[in-house]
Amino acid sequence: MASVHLTSEKGLAQSIRARTHVLTADEPPSNGGTDTGPAPYELLMAALAACTSATLRMYADRKKWDLGTIGIHARFVRDADGTERVVRDVTIGAPLPDEAKVKLAEICEKTPVTKTLKRSMTIATVLK
Repeated sequence: MASVHLTSEKGLAQSIRARTHVLTADEPPSNGGTDTGPAPYELLMAALAACTSATLRMYADRKKWDLGTIGIHARFVRDADGTERVVRDVTIGAPLPDEAKVKLAEICEKTPVTKTLKRSMTIATVLK
């Protein structure tokens, strides 16, 4: 369903290829990186935000709803006790009836990346 290939020559900067697209991941200098790209958790939040927005657009298009500009602020948070969570704020630019907003909030909880993050999964690692 999804596959990436990563290479790393030195340091914390990573070159990621997804199909024909090249992305860079890195850490900020405060974490020992050179800040040439988003950190891995930022990429994870970007995946969640992109999936949420795209899913909302697809749903709204089928309903013929104008959403205007969609804004999403997704944050990965680790509390003092070590509890990890994601906070996602979604803003719809166009005015909508309350019933439509309720339905869009439900759709946010059903996006593919949301569902993946909410359940645990096995990660199989093969070191060659």
